[in-house]
Amino acid sequence: MIKPYRDLNTYLRQRFGQRVHKLTVDAGLSCPNRDGTLSSMGCIYCNARGSGTGAFAKGISVQQQLEQNKAAVARRFKARKFIAYFQSYSNTYAPVETLARLYDEALSVEDIVGLAIGTRPDCVNDDVLDLLAVFAKRHLVWLEYGLQSACDRTLQRINRGHDVACFSDALKRTRRRGLAVCAHVILGLPGEARLDMLGTARYLAEHSIDGVKLHLLYVIRGTPLERLYRQGKFKCLQQDEYVQLVCDFIERLPPETIIHRVTGDPHADELVAPKWALRKRETLDHIVGVFQQRQSRQGNHYNHNKFKHE
Repeated sequence: MIKPYRDLNTYLRQRFGQRVHKLTVDAGLSCPNRDGTLSSMGCIYCNARGSGTGAFAKGISVQQQLEQNKAAVARRFKARKFIAYFQSYSNTYAPVETLARLYDEALSVEDIVGLAIGTRPDCVNDDVLDLLAVFAKRHLVWLEYGLQSACDRTLQRINRGHDVACFSDALKRTRRRGLAVCAHVILGLPGEARLDMLGTARYLAEHSIDGVKLHLLYVIRGTPLERLYRQGKFKCLQQDEYVQLVCDFIERLPPETIIHRVTGDPHADELVAPKWALRKRETLDHIVGVFQQRQSRQGNHYNHNKFKHE
């Protein structure tokens, strides 16, 4: 099925001539918003696992993680090429020598054709970017920066620890080295209305962002957000609300922007709400259905002048 947006799987198939699958890696790194450098609490939606598996803490090396995941994914999806996705916490938050060793270890695994580095825009100094630029000469490299929102008030509200200007600076320095950037955005953040979320779309469109990964804000056990939810101070988006917002957002992005994801994958044992977040296939089908109902697709409202009248 041809999707109404430029999805990552299609992009990778066109680039490599076959299916390419991302394999998650836990590198055992930390985050300045959790280790006391900025804060010890972290973002209000993040728990102690930080989207990680805990594999590195269990003594499972990067190479071993990739080999294990590769075998499972190859059986299920018939993929033969893979990207090492350094996902948990901030994967540029370490001395450059440590990072070089970790990235080298990942790329030494057979059939790994690239790196996707999840991190924060305040955790990328020029030495790290220079290192990744060297890897990008021979491999596909994506920097995945957590922006979450282009509204500074929201970033303060969620205890993000950086502002939008920090993201803009990181984007400029990363692009100067020819590296691709994927921005992570969360829809449904506390205090944000539809116009605020579309403001983030406008910001990314104006910067011709290379890729976008959209997430639903869901409530995870053991987080400050859970306390707000239990106290009735935060309400999750309903499924249809989220789907409509995803379509609104993607319509306002440039047609060439690659959509890496349109919803997340919460762990069932950690999820407090909303329970519909576990029905990923249903949500994906609903998004495509709404685009069809609208007779629309990515970029249909990519017009800077229109943003002023939303």
